[in-house]
This record gives sequence, structure tokens and C-alpha cells, in this order.
Amino acid sequence: MDDIVIATTVNASDDPIVKLCEKLQVSTFRGSEHDVLARYYNAAMEHGADVVVRVTSDCPVIDPNVVEKVVQFYLAQMSDYDYVSNNLVRTYPRGMDTEIFPFRILREAFVEAIDQPEREHVTPFIYLQPRRYRLGNVAFEKDESHHRWTVDTPEDFELINKIIEALYPVKKNFKLEDMLELLESHPDWSNINAHIKQKALGE
Repeated sequence: MDDIVIATTVNASDDPIVKLCEKLQVSTFRGSEHDVLARYYNAAMEHGADVVVRVTSDCPVIDPNVVEKVVQFYLAQMSDYDYVSNNLVRTYPRGMDTEIFPFRILREAFVEAIDQPEREHVTPFIYLQPRRYRLGNVAFEKDESHHRWTVDTPEDFELINKIIEALYPVKKNFKLEDMLELLESHPDWSNINAHIKQKALGE
């Protein structure tokens, strides 16, 4: 059985997230703020997950169709891969990131990962070991990786706010293609956060 689990922290500041999830009848798990790998592992354990699909909270406009594409790629070839994502070779806009891997691989990372970036970012222990793990990448039809639709800075938030305010009133379930079309019509919007550089692991 599929289950959506919001794996948030034990911090009081995240209480509103848990209350909203309770209202929406969405499962939650609370764990460490900094050892996110442990939080994911224990959430998966508690909910009996065989396979974990990971999307992050800083990607508020992620397209469910993109997630489904990654899932279907993995399910069709799960005997060939230990880990599949759409950002090993980045072609999707940043903010569409989706990862999928079996629980047994998550357990190995949880037990063996030592470095803080590996604990904080959950999956580097896996995707940085291509000789140990069989990695698969799902690419978009063209390279749109220059778009940044994740929220780490005020500039990121400004752009995402513009996208939502423009699309949500007319199409609540807007897709990746709708956002690309919108930004083609407003090319200056992408300049809002074009100067933001993604932090490297450990920064």
C-alpha cells in the first residue's frame, strides 16, 4: 500500500506542519533536524516501506507527473537499479528533484554513513558510490536545468510566489510545462534568482 509521509523535525516551529497534516489526514514522522538520514530511515521503518520515493520540502511546485515518470522508470527496471533520480545528470529545472530507492539501500546508508553531509542530505552516500550502487537517471526531453524553482532564499521565494499567483487561480493542478510556458512569456522573472548558486555538499 502506498503512503505519503511528511518527515519533519521535532522542533516546535514545525508543529503547524503536523497540525495541518492531521487536518488533511496525511501521515507524519518527527525526527532529527540535522540527521535527516536517520529521520528518513526511521520514518520508513515505522511505515513499513519497501521502496522510498523522496521529494523535499524546498520544492513546492514539484509536478506529480514528473514524480510518476521517475517511479515508473524505476518500477519497470527495478532489477537493474539500486537508485534512480532525475538529477544525476540535471536536465529538469531544479525543484523537480525526485529520488527512488529500496529500503534495503536506505538501511545501508543509515548504518554506514558517517560524514555530516551524508547524514544531512540523505542520499549522497548512495549516489556518490557508482561502483557500489547501480544508478539510473531520468532525463527531460530537453535541457531546462537553468531554471531554479526551489526555495532557499528570498529571491527564490519571490519567483515561486509569482508562479503560483499567476497559475493557481486559473489551473490549480498546473504542471511543469505550464511553468515553462509562463516563464517564456515573462523571461525577466527567471532573472529574479538567476544569480543564486546552489550550495555544495558540506557548505
